[in-house]
Amino acid sequence: MYTEIQREHSDSGSILTHPDYIDGNPDLIKPKKLLNPVKASKSHQELHRELLMNHKRGLSVDSKPELQRVLEHRRRNQVLRQKKEEEEAKKLQSPFEKELLKRHQRLDQLEKEQEKQEDHAPEFIKVKENLRRTSTVTGEEKAA
Repeated sequence: MYTEIQREHSDSGSILTHPDYIDGNPDLIKPKKLLNPVKASKSHQELHRELLMNHKRGLSVDSKPELQRVLEHRRRNQVLRQKKEEEEAKKLQSPFEKELLKRHQRLDQLEKEQEKQEDHAPEFIKVKENLRRTSTVTGEEKAA
């Protein structure tokens, strides 16, 4: 049968061939059009329906529905919380590191207190201390 169709079409000069199911032969299985899985999905249909409704109302395509905005906001907040928790987990230190940090803070505090005490001292006491330091340095140099 296929060879007969080829002969008929080669005679007519047409490049396109006609499918066999047009002839109405009951023995042949008629092909069905395949469904697009994207278009068949519920989410795609709902989105398409929503776009049509927005278009009919005259709303901008850029504006998102309230539910979608809320869900995106929650997702964003959740991601930020996870990042903060990871940073806090990284910041958790061993007892040794904690003790070193405490000692370092104490030393800084002591240095600040000493600077404050030096700032409150009268000028002549500062000069006297500087003289003592220079005199001990020069005395050591003479001995050497």
